[in-house]
Amino acid sequence: MTATQVPASEAFAAWLEHLAHERRLSPRTLEAYGHVGRSWLAFLERHRGEPQRLADLGTVTAAEVRAHLAERRGGNHPLSARSLSQTLSAIRTFHGFLDRRCGVPTPQLALVRGPRVKPSLPRPVSADQAKGMLAEPGLDPDAEPWEALRDAAVLSLLYGCGLRLSEALSLNRADAPLPETLRITGKGGKTRIVPVLPAVRQAVDRAVAAQPFPPEPTDALFRARRGGPLSARHVQATVQRLRGRLGLPASATPHALRHSFATHLLGAGADLRSIQELLGHASLSTTQKYTAVDAAHLLGAYASAHPRA
Repeated sequence: MTATQVPASEAFAAWLEHLAHERRLSPRTLEAYGHVGRSWLAFLERHRGEPQRLADLGTVTAAEVRAHLAERRGGNHPLSARSLSQTLSAIRTFHGFLDRRCGVPTPQLALVRGPRVKPSLPRPVSADQAKGMLAEPGLDPDAEPWEALRDAAVLSLLYGCGLRLSEALSLNRADAPLPETLRITGKGGKTRIVPVLPAVRQAVDRAVAAQPFPPEPTDALFRARRGGPLSARHVQATVQRLRGRLGLPASATPHALRHSFATHLLGAGADLRSIQELLGHASLSTTQKYTAVDAAHLLGAYASAHPRA
C-alpha cells in the first residue's frame, strides 16, 4: 500500500512495535509513549475532521502541534511544563520514525519549541539518613522478622549498588547468593556491571535464608507475604512509614537512595565516568547533575561553619 492508503493507526502500531522490540523500552515507558501517540492522532482527527492516513501525517503544521500542546495545557487535567516537554519529545520521536522508516518527513516540527523547563536536581539523603533507612526495618514491630530482613536487603541494593527499584525487584532466586558483581539490564536494554559490597551480599543472604518459601530458581528473589513477587508499591509504602518514624522529608524515597549512592561516591572522589557506568546512564549530562548536588552540599557546609560566611 502507498502512504495515501496506509491508515495512521497502522503506522502508529508499527512505531510501538519498534519501541518495544528494537529499542526495548520498559513497559511503563512504552505505555507513556502510546498514550501520547493516541492522544496526538485523536487530536488530528478532530482538528481535521477525518481519519488520518500515513501521508496526512507528513503535512502536520507547527500551528497544529502548538494547538495540541495548548489543549494538553488546559482542561481538567492540565500538564506541567515538564510533561508538555515530554509530550513534544514523544511526538518528535513518532514523526522521526515515520521519516526514517516510511519516508514521510514532517519538516514543520522543527519550528516548534517546547516550554521552558527548570532543571531539577536529584534530592539525595545524607549518609546518616541512608544508614537509618537501612536499619529501621528491623525495628518495625508490625513486620515479621523475615519481612524486615527482606526490606532492609532491598534498600541495601538501592543504596549500596545504585540500583533502580525495578532492577532490584527483577532479581531471581537463582541470582543468590549474590556474586561480587551483578550484570544488570536497565532502561532501554542497557546492560552494566555493578560491584556488590560485602555488606549488601550479607543483607541479601540473611533475607533469603529467612524467607518461609521453597527456593525455586525462577521465583523472584524478594517475595511478598503471600509468596508472590514483592511489588514496588510495597517498598514505596514501607519507605513512607520509615520517613515518619525517622522524621525524614518527603523526598526520602526509594529512588533517593540511588541518588545518594551517586552523590556520596562523587563526594568521596569518584569520577563522573565511573558513576555514569555504575548508574547505567546513557548520557554523561544526566550524571553531571550530581556535581551540582555535591557543590550545593559543600556550599552549605561552608556557610554553616566558616566564620566569615
